[in-house]
Amino acid sequence: MTTTAPGDARTDEDPGDRRRVLDAARAVLERHPPASTPQREFLEACFDAGLAWVQFPEGLGGLGVEPGLQAAVDAVLQSAGGPVPFDLNPMGYGMAGPTVMAHASRELKERLLRPLYVCDEIWCQLFSEPGAGSDLAGLATRAVQDGDEWVLNGQKVWTSNAHKARWALLLARTDPDQPKHKGLTYFVLDMEDPGVEVRPLRQMTGEAEFNEVYMRDARIPDAHRLGAVGEGWRVAMTTLMNERNAIGGGSSIRGSGSIGSALRLWREREDLRTPALRARLLELFVRADAARLTGDRQRVEQGDRPAGAEGSIGKLTGAELNQDVYEFCMDMLGPDAALYSGYDAVPSGGGEDLARAFLRSRANTIEGGTSEVLRNVIGERLLGLPGDLRVDTGKPWREVPRG
Repeated sequence: MTTTAPGDARTDEDPGDRRRVLDAARAVLERHPPASTPQREFLEACFDAGLAWVQFPEGLGGLGVEPGLQAAVDAVLQSAGGPVPFDLNPMGYGMAGPTVMAHASRELKERLLRPLYVCDEIWCQLFSEPGAGSDLAGLATRAVQDGDEWVLNGQKVWTSNAHKARWALLLARTDPDQPKHKGLTYFVLDMEDPGVEVRPLRQMTGEAEFNEVYMRDARIPDAHRLGAVGEGWRVAMTTLMNERNAIGGGSSIRGSGSIGSALRLWREREDLRTPALRARLLELFVRADAARLTGDRQRVEQGDRPAGAEGSIGKLTGAELNQDVYEFCMDMLGPDAALYSGYDAVPSGGGEDLARAFLRSRANTIEGGTSEVLRNVIGERLLGLPGDLRVDTGKPWREVPRG
């Protein structure tokens, strides 16, 4: 397949759909210039125009077209200075939106999607636990049905934005007598429930964007269950595949993201340039552009299919690229890299903090699926290599040793 720039026509798309989404994007910019329009008002206009997730139905933030056209829309809006929805509400836009669309009732979609997109309600993802990280299906948080509600008890950890979130995507065990993948059910949890406690985890950057979350007799309406009882793992795959696509998909705009930080540093600090650093920067730029084009191509080739294991490629390469880019920035800064801005839990001041970005990037190969797990996913699901040995296959969860 031939891949072209995001604004150009592609022979494998309906040209009418492409004109439609681009016309809608330009109309939003004409009526709501990003430079003079409040962020929330701009996002509302995008949602109402069907530009939030273009593949969603009309009235729910979309236009019912192929998801690959989202890249074209984003390029138009963001090149004009529009905000990046994933940066504002990452778990909401990248994971919750597609999961809610695929598995929630119409009533729940109408209740949740618009506030999510305009950032009235931030989301988090309650998956990982102290004893269930890479082996997510081994989680122990229990949900027990009580009439039209579920009573929830357990602990989650490394939950990004839990301290800001109104809603959470939650995977819990509802049948410990089933094998670990079959006894899970998926819910949307109200983080304002009195049974939910959030405790921040301080990072080496000084920030506390990750959290522990404790649930003690928290209650969830059965109407907030996504998918059938016991089908939580299937729903979770929707979330995880979209998570990796969102993290690894990147931007369609050349020079955006972490490589943009390195390019700005190169332009601003002529005094630090060396031939060796120039060669490293060129190599990083080529890698970044290859990742950008691969992401564009993947979105187009996905067509109407749900997000799949292919997203693991972008997440894996993007995480390792981020770390290499910020390591380059630290090497270029030399002794200046040691001048850290401070360890406040909530950083103050504006501008780009390369030392903080360098420290934060160390988490990139852990969050959203470790690089080791992603290599297994790529090997088994895309390349057809033999899977790892699994000694707990078919055993009831309660009989599998833990800890």
